[in-house]
Amino acid sequence: MKRKERIAQLGEIPILSFFTGGGFLDIGFERNGFRVVWSNESNPVFVKLYSSGMTAWRRSRNPGEKEATISNKRKIERIAAKEIVKTAFPLGKPALFGIIGGPPCPDFSAGGKHKGGSGSNGRLSKIFVQRIINIKPSFFIFENVAGLFKTEKHRLFLKKLENKIENSGYRVDRELLNALDYGVPQDRERLIMIGVKTELARACSGRKIIKGERGWFIWPKPKYPNAKKTYSWPAIVQDGGRIRIPKSIPSKLMVYSILSAKNDPSKLPNGNDCFKPLSDKFNTIREGDTARKSFKRLHRYRYSPTACYGHNEVHLHPWLPRRLSVREAMRIQGIPDAYVLPADASLSSKYSFVSNGVPVPMGFEVAKSLRKFIEKKAYKMTRRR
Repeated sequence: MKRKERIAQLGEIPILSFFTGGGFLDIGFERNGFRVVWSNESNPVFVKLYSSGMTAWRRSRNPGEKEATISNKRKIERIAAKEIVKTAFPLGKPALFGIIGGPPCPDFSAGGKHKGGSGSNGRLSKIFVQRIINIKPSFFIFENVAGLFKTEKHRLFLKKLENKIENSGYRVDRELLNALDYGVPQDRERLIMIGVKTELARACSGRKIIKGERGWFIWPKPKYPNAKKTYSWPAIVQDGGRIRIPKSIPSKLMVYSILSAKNDPSKLPNGNDCFKPLSDKFNTIREGDTARKSFKRLHRYRYSPTACYGHNEVHLHPWLPRRLSVREAMRIQGIPDAYVLPADASLSSKYSFVSNGVPVPMGFEVAKSLRKFIEKKAYKMTRRR
């Protein structure tokens, strides 16, 4: 059976989305034949923005789509696994379904207080893992900052989570992925952990996967491997300096490709959502000066630093004396232009919302690899039941 036929026969694979935020990870999965049947977000502002953005995006693909809403707006620690399953699958759990989510990361991030698993946000990772164990999905995706793996004390916490999951009947793999390597003009490194039920992992890989083994999952191949070190990126533009487009750097990796007049974001919804520039810094900071803590001015022919808008960090337009607009920020996150935020929402909430998630193209590639990994064997397994 050909892949297209197999996909059609297997149909959309249901997933439960935890810590949904703007649904940016969900978009990547929905574009690969998955279907979000349950979602959770406790921030009331994010709930409103999600509804607007996801409704607009889904209707751009299918005009008949109903309004997108968050299934459960309570905090995850207040929602029992049984309640989640009953709401998501009133007729009973299907043979094949998954869980995706990225617990809040400040306790593990480089700019955070490094409270780790004992912090208020860090504890949510343990709760998320416990919900996975209790709900028993066929597979799951756990996303977080690179610091959860790179920092020694956080890595020990991660190892405990991995052991707990593996002892509950899953095989686990993890990888550090950078959005820049997948064609997003942003340096955003993330830890992606995947888990697949032991039986399904063995069937899909064609061999027995030993507990504790890593490197068995077929991760998405980078389009621009190790892009940060592969290319000669231009330096800060000095006074009177000439700005020439580098011929050796792929255009997709430069913010100019999403900000230029040829692809003018100001003509799109949210394209003129921007704070009025009041500080002298908008006129004095040189293009490409991104080493400072805030008020980083992007270089038109470089990638953007990690988007962290609304968290004491401001990114400036490369050649205009202003902050990035909301639409420009959305493009740096790879969010589709069809995703539209409401005009009456505050600018601060929009910026924070946009930066609080996985770049859509990276989520897309992870979902694509997962679907390819499981669909052939999963189809046979589900047909037997």
